[in-house]
Amino acid sequence: MPPPDLPIKFRKRIRALRGFDIALVIQKCLFKTDVSSGHNRLSIPLNQIQQTFLTPQETEFLNSGNNEKKCSEMEVMLIEPSLRRDTISLRKWEMKKASGSATSMYVLVGKWNLVAWRNALREDETLQLWSFRINSKLCLALVKRRAKSNGYFIEF
Repeated sequence: MPPPDLPIKFRKRIRALRGFDIALVIQKCLFKTDVSSGHNRLSIPLNQIQQTFLTPQETEFLNSGNNEKKCSEMEVMLIEPSLRRDTISLRKWEMKKASGSATSMYVLVGKWNLVAWRNALREDETLQLWSFRINSKLCLALVKRRAKSNGYFIEF
């Protein structure tokens, strides 16, 4: 089943900011670590991303910092589920597994605990992360969803 459209109130907010190029990045169920204050991050696993949302230059920039604990980060505007605007840091992490392999993911960090608290985000809730551009600058919108009995999602 395809994901639902971006809710109208978010489309209006993005349009008012002269945003364009709206795309769904990921729809995911929040894990305990996504809402844990000790982790302070939203994980965006690369293998779950719906479509490319970064320019080649942005991808190269985020890839450039993956040596040891140095991470390149981009400050991006985020529209929260409450429609509040703030900035948050986007990074790319390589998570090493016990087997020796690594999993790549993007993460939203920095003010993530504050975003999660202000929007009462909870484990097992479904979120959508949407990207858009203002001029050429990457921006993000976070939408809370909950399941309906007919299988479709509605905005929370």
